[in-house]
Amino acid sequence: MAGRSLVCVILVAGHAQQLKQDIEEDESGKYIHLKGVPKALLPAPQGKRILDHWWDAIKTRQLFSDVFLVTNADKYKHFERWATASDFPVENIINDGSTILDNALGSVADVELAIRTKNLWENDILVVAGDMLFQDSKFDMAQVLDYFYRTPEGDLAIYYEMGSLEPTFSRGIVEVCSKTNRITKFLEKPAPHETCSRNASVVFYAFRSETVSRLPVYLQEYRASTQRTFGAFMQWLINDLKVLVYGMKLPTGFQLIGQVGLKDYESWNSYFADQAKKECKAPRSHRAYARVGIMGNPSDGFFGKTISLSIANFWAEVTIKASAKLRLLPHPLNDPIDFGSLSDLYGISNKEGYLGGLRLLQATCKKFYHFCATRGIALTRQNFTLSYDTNIPRQVGLAGSSAIVTATLKCLMDFFNLSDHDMPKTLQPQFILDVEKEELRINAGLQDRVVQIYEGLVYMDFTRSLMESQGHGNYEHLDVDLPPLFLVYLPNPSDSGKIHSDVAARWERGDDKVLEGMKKFADLTEEAKTAIKNHDWSTLADLMNSNFEMRRELYGDAALGVDNLKMIEIGCSFGAAVKFPGSGGAVLGFLNDQSRMEELRHRYQQEGCVVVDIIPKKPVPKNNSI
Repeated sequence: MAGRSLVCVILVAGHAQQLKQDIEEDESGKYIHLKGVPKALLPAPQGKRILDHWWDAIKTRQLFSDVFLVTNADKYKHFERWATASDFPVENIINDGSTILDNALGSVADVELAIRTKNLWENDILVVAGDMLFQDSKFDMAQVLDYFYRTPEGDLAIYYEMGSLEPTFSRGIVEVCSKTNRITKFLEKPAPHETCSRNASVVFYAFRSETVSRLPVYLQEYRASTQRTFGAFMQWLINDLKVLVYGMKLPTGFQLIGQVGLKDYESWNSYFADQAKKECKAPRSHRAYARVGIMGNPSDGFFGKTISLSIANFWAEVTIKASAKLRLLPHPLNDPIDFGSLSDLYGISNKEGYLGGLRLLQATCKKFYHFCATRGIALTRQNFTLSYDTNIPRQVGLAGSSAIVTATLKCLMDFFNLSDHDMPKTLQPQFILDVEKEELRINAGLQDRVVQIYEGLVYMDFTRSLMESQGHGNYEHLDVDLPPLFLVYLPNPSDSGKIHSDVAARWERGDDKVLEGMKKFADLTEEAKTAIKNHDWSTLADLMNSNFEMRRELYGDAALGVDNLKMIEIGCSFGAAVKFPGSGGAVLGFLNDQSRMEELRHRYQQEGCVVVDIIPKKPVPKNNSI
């Protein structure tokens, strides 16, 4: 594929009969200057014509060996004038000879005409309809072609997710395999009951030369102009011939397709203009919250089961805004670059370490681009500035790093107009984990990322068979109606991540004690799930204590650390149920006798600990379905 040349063919030979008639009959005088103007040259947002937006996306000449434009005899002079003013080679305009809709050749025949007259049979061909209005003029054509090159054995069809008011019978609809991105079925203007898909295909295709050679075969068999549309051709190619065609989603909408009227033009031109204005709105921010492991941790990285709660006390917030260059802003506290003195640098580095949040932003951006490039999602070509803030205490096992990654992912999806259909919510935790493990070598499991995506009190089943069969666990929201919980943490803890290292190695070796321990964590989680549903807090307290004792047995006191064990011992001395909420540096508990809570708080504070009353972060309504 890389050795072949790629040619672009822009189609603007349509006869917009209804639009032409509406403009001629308009009595307001508002559109008198548009009489006779072809649809592709009608004004569009940003002070350009519809075709100008396409030409801006295409004219990076190193992407194509040549670009041709096919028009009709009726409007040829308009496009010839456009070409001279737009640095488009006039000799590359092809006239199909049609003057009215009744003698139109059809879009497939127009492409075949260009290929035949310019002898392009050995080339791969990109075909676009240059009279479609598309929402975002900044989509990256290079990314579309890069994905085409990634799939040399197949063709490529661009699609977008239809708006709620767009009927399926107005578009060609594609059904796309979520794992391979292969288009399994193409339906030309189906009724709603014929498909559940809302993915609309438009005339925006990349064909291998092998497929190009099929055009004469199709035209020989299908001679009516109504059969020579690309919708009909794609049905034949995909449904009948079973040719391999991949789908790539553009996070933008396409309109003014086919025969449309003046009201359609006014409506969609206004809509896209409004959307363009919204791009200049204030920066967008997203939060992800700290979490505490109620039960089962740390078995989430070992095909276990856990229950975890997101808490509103602590959060990470990432802000994204459009900018001329892509910039990642360091946090003044977490990514210091200015110091009062060498002594100041020493003190801050000794206390805070060297690993701030900036690396998390950069790694998430890198992984996000790679995900979209491999999953057939074309991102718009626009830059942004990312900044972050967080109040999650460092190194106390409250999932501070994953909170920053989660909030960054939310910002990127929002900025590039991606939805949970593009990156399913069940897969987002794995994406976040991959950022940390593969890009930054942070040892972690899925628990933190799941609860930060779904929020609330979440039961998670990571059983190996589930993970291998569906690529994610089973997750269930539980009622966030818990007894008063408290969190205790050390203001200057040691690195919590090292606690996992030895157990992970033993688990990999098949150590019987570790395997049995992880099974015990799962059993405790199932019992805790039942206790929570029954509001049986006495049983939950016993299970929390058992969870810690199992952890202590597996890891040993040396790994858990003197300070961590001291916090546990203080809680137990007051009769509180206590356990680690994460990988160390903090203790989670609840005291059934609330009359002693103030005394317990003072005892912890005497040891230099911070005591926080936990505020559960309930899921927003849209997150209730898992």
